[in-house]
Amino acid sequence: MSTATAAPPDKGAADAKSSKVRTIGIAVLVLGLAAGAAWYFMLRPSGETEPKPGEVVALEPIQVNLAGGHYLRLGMALQLVEGAHEVDGSKALDAAITVFSGRPVGEVNKAESREHLRHELNEVLHERYHDEVMEVLFTEFVTQ
Repeated sequence: MSTATAAPPDKGAADAKSSKVRTIGIAVLVLGLAAGAAWYFMLRPSGETEPKPGEVVALEPIQVNLAGGHYLRLGMALQLVEGAHEVDGSKALDAAITVFSGRPVGEVNKAESREHLRHELNEVLHERYHDEVMEVLFTEFVTQ
């Protein structure tokens, strides 16, 4: 009987093959990360887009009672979003009366508090008109 000895496996060839597979795997991973980063920063959807302005609806001026026997004559226009349905201005007039009534004339006349009141009125209008009104524009603002 003869005894045959098996040749020992070539360890250098196995290490070279394993190194090649590892290098290819790392390259694929790096390319995948680069592609993902490129998509995220350049091609991803931007989410919600800003509404585009549509028609401007002017409302008849109203008088609002302020504190101390003073009053405010207020004219407004509503900047609608593009594609908004016809709006009923009575909701906006009612909101303006609610926001401005009973305020001291000194508060209403200050530019920064007037802008705060405009912002408050805009929030009420967004709720009442279900975001069909972008903003309110004052066309007349006279106190006495």
